[in-house]
Amino acid sequence: MTSIAKPPPSLRERLSRTVFSPGAIIILIIAAISSTVVALIPAKEPEGIPFWVMSTQIHRAYVPVVAEWNRKHPEKRFGLQLITDRAFERRMLSGFLSGTPVADLLELNTGVAPKAFLGPVDQVGFLDLTDRLHEEGLYEQFNAPSFAPFTSRGRIFGLPRSVHPVLLGYRSDLAEAAGITEAQIQQIETWEDYFRVMRPLMADHNGDGRPDRYLISLSEKDGGLIVSLLLQNNGLIFDDDDRPAFASMRNARALATITTWLTGPNRTAIDVPLFTAAGHRQRLDGIVIGTPVPNWMLGTWKVENPQLAGKLKLMPLPAWERGGRRTTTLGGTMIGINKRGTHIEEAWEMAKYLYTSPELAEKSFRENSFLTPVKALWKLPFYDEPDPFCGGQIVGRMYIEQAPHVPRDPSSPYMGVASQFIASATMALRDYAERHGIYDADALAPEALRLLTEAQAALNKQISRNVLFTETAAN
Repeated sequence: MTSIAKPPPSLRERLSRTVFSPGAIIILIIAAISSTVVALIPAKEPEGIPFWVMSTQIHRAYVPVVAEWNRKHPEKRFGLQLITDRAFERRMLSGFLSGTPVADLLELNTGVAPKAFLGPVDQVGFLDLTDRLHEEGLYEQFNAPSFAPFTSRGRIFGLPRSVHPVLLGYRSDLAEAAGITEAQIQQIETWEDYFRVMRPLMADHNGDGRPDRYLISLSEKDGGLIVSLLLQNNGLIFDDDDRPAFASMRNARALATITTWLTGPNRTAIDVPLFTAAGHRQRLDGIVIGTPVPNWMLGTWKVENPQLAGKLKLMPLPAWERGGRRTTTLGGTMIGINKRGTHIEEAWEMAKYLYTSPELAEKSFRENSFLTPVKALWKLPFYDEPDPFCGGQIVGRMYIEQAPHVPRDPSSPYMGVASQFIASATMALRDYAERHGIYDADALAPEALRLLTEAQAALNKQISRNVLFTETAAN
């Protein structure tokens, strides 16, 4: 006897079993009541001149500072508000474009700030600070390269909060245990020197056919760090007109060299995450010896991975060639003023106070390892104190020595997208190297240039669709 298959339940039947089941109905009623209650709760905006920040760490540091300011200046009170990155970006950009309310004072990072620079320069939502800075003699007081990420078409739209030079953090305890002397480390000048001197640390002691340790923390997916290394090598990402310019033989050779670190028989790199518990454990276990460390990251590690104390030291970042730059830059924060705000002068006063105060410079360095861009403050004695976390090194002075040499970080609104395209090109180049068994930088350079050219064309195509960017370039 042939059985007849039972037809599948209809949509109505499925809905009746799920959405309209007694349990589901109760859940929907509770959700509706909860949503209504939340919607009826009035949003509590801080009293005073609106001041938005997007970093939890910075917000925590500013709370007592702003409270003290408000106590001393009751007629110029500021209402400090923490807003998460995505919400900050949406509210700021929609406000600038549509005229809806935006805070008078805004502090934001390099991942968001340049997105406000699209369109004609006179339509940028931030107040143009260029003339003020020169008239008040402030421009000369700041580290000049630190203005670069917040400068568009020669106009400065934000004060830089700090300088972010990058040094190389390395496991000094493991180097010493392997017989690598301080004198040898002092002789390291280039990346080639670094890998040669530290090579003994890659020995395979457990016999599994792989190095027990790797020499640098790096991933082909980390476009931000790869771009940072290209900038260190004087590579262009965007030209002076904000047009993509990364498809160059200089960048191709650097990318090919980086690829030989990532794969092949002489591989030296491994991806150890910077901000995860697993990454902190791997770094503490010595899976990786060296990591490019901007000053703010050192401050983060002191809080999140305190067991590294005494095991870590810093050195200038190895150069791409002898006599080359021994640092780069990674990250950044600015404070800007809403040009349509009703308290422009008060906001300017607060911005200058936060960013030029010796007391706040010291507090920021001690708590977060931030380095002020105000050059006169670099003479303050706390920068010369030994840091036990880094084996007693004078860390502040080491970062200060490299601060004037940080490369100029592009301010293009498409910088983040460019980093993604460059990361994709790096992944493709690694795959090409492995498929063809080519692990020589010179041999990989032509393919690297082809991939960068392809990526640049794709980015140009994406940019061409944006009418605002066309207006930006024309202005």
